Amino acid sequence: MNTRTLMFGLLLSLGFLAACQKETEEIDTTYPEIDLSAVNAFPKQCGIVKRGEKFSFRASFSDNVELGSASIDIHHNFDHHTHSTEVNDCSMEAVKKPVNPFLLIKAFPIAAGQKTYTINEELVVPADADPGDYHFMIRLTDKAGWQTIRGISIKVQ
Repeated sequence: MNTRTLMFGLLLSLGFLAACQKETEEIDTTYPEIDLSAVNAFPKQCGIVKRGEKFSFRASFSDNVELGSASIDIHHNFDHHTHSTEVNDCSMEAVKKPVNPFLLIKAFPIAAGQKTYTINEELVVPADADPGDYHFMIRLTDKAGWQTIRGISIKVQ
């Protein structure tokens, strides 16, 4: 047997062994979860926040493998658009044009390796913000890139 044939056979055998190895890493296909069911979770659907005051954003996050990051987007709903994910509707004020609407977009990093995380972030509503109907959008992304969105309606008074 010549050296070329021996080398070819050895490489072919190694290739078969590599192809037969079992894949040990599982692929994460599960969306992370946003839990607002706790008694102290806030805001909840139809919740009220007051101009010029602080409030605490409190929610529980979880994922089957690892959490990535969370963010919020608070914006006016004076035109009655919708992206609510909640079953019940809130009473709405009349359609109006914004003058000085409250807008807050903020990201919250989550430390690596976390499967659960309870957020408790203090937020401030500007004293001069337009009162009325708003959306409070929560976005939670896991380490694999799956994202859950929770859209709730709140009022600024």
